[in-house]
Amino acid sequence: MEVPKTHKGLIYDNPGEISTRLVELDTPTPGPGQVLVKITHSGVCHSDLSLMTKTWSWLPEPVKSGQVGGHEGVGIIAQLGPSCEVSGVKIGDRVGIKWVASACGNCMPCLAGADGICANSEISGYTCPGTFQEYALAPAHYVTPIPEGLASEVAAPLLCGGVTVYSALKKSRAQAGDWVVITGAGGGLGHLGVQLGSRGMGFRIIGLDIGAKESFVKECGAEAFIDVTKFLDDGSKSIADEIMAITGGLGASAAVICSASNAAYAEALSYLRFNGTLVCVGVPGDPQPIAGAYPHAMVGKQLAIVGSTVGNRREAMETLAMAKRVVSTPFRVETVQNINDVFAEMKGGKLQGRVVLDLKSCTC
Repeated sequence: MEVPKTHKGLIYDNPGEISTRLVELDTPTPGPGQVLVKITHSGVCHSDLSLMTKTWSWLPEPVKSGQVGGHEGVGIIAQLGPSCEVSGVKIGDRVGIKWVASACGNCMPCLAGADGICANSEISGYTCPGTFQEYALAPAHYVTPIPEGLASEVAAPLLCGGVTVYSALKKSRAQAGDWVVITGAGGGLGHLGVQLGSRGMGFRIIGLDIGAKESFVKECGAEAFIDVTKFLDDGSKSIADEIMAITGGLGASAAVICSASNAAYAEALSYLRFNGTLVCVGVPGDPQPIAGAYPHAMVGKQLAIVGSTVGNRREAMETLAMAKRVVSTPFRVETVQNINDVFAEMKGGKLQGRVVLDLKSCTC
């Protein structure tokens, strides 16, 4: 496969604001154990927006100007570096690059299957160049094979949003037939969680989001929907009251918080049933302690609060395999020139489903 000396990529040119620029970049040569992937599609994730706008104040340092963004890339292996043969990949394979671009596989978190908190990880679009470019380097051992029959534009958002919410659902302790609440159910993570949870894992999903997304969330598989805007000013009835009514007074077995909302966390413990689990996924820009997490309340109902970051390599493959059967991801393909408009739409909460960039038509 012929590889050009230069290629095009999107950089964050003014971190702190929604601002990207399409530039010419030198095409790297893969080193030992690396592959060069010709990216054809890249999902646009809310985490990209948070990094670019410096919303996550808790990070060790803000994203740097000139960083190539993106972390949900799908493409074809164009070149192999030395010593790649043992990884079982070859030129022409279709693979994915995830949020965790590389995990060492040898630290204690990795050995426990917690790739997302690897002590030596590289993060796409943050600590290493991301997938908003035509060519990207990746470790041969850590790229994710894309199953045949799963379109690249569908697979891309699953490499972060899909595997993240799938891993969270697995940590929820819920069983098939249990009620599971997903907040931010119409967002990039939430709508994938609704589909994977209802159609793939057998959960009865209650979706929470703004009213304009009700039909969309139900189309994804939610059995019930609650419009959170109806409870912002009216204190006569709470979201917890609604969930209790839906679940016959018992409460939900789990709540997976996909929205970056302190308010969503604040109410979650009040509507969980005994042995219920609150799964923390969405991270508010200015996070606050979870309200109601008093020892007597936790002990009295045997509740659990767990954190869940992105899934591991196995969960990524499980997500793609399940998605091929049950996910009909609503996506919109955009050119790279429209990415700032996409980010503005995302920031305004107007985006339904996911946007995927077409890197094949990259032009300055």
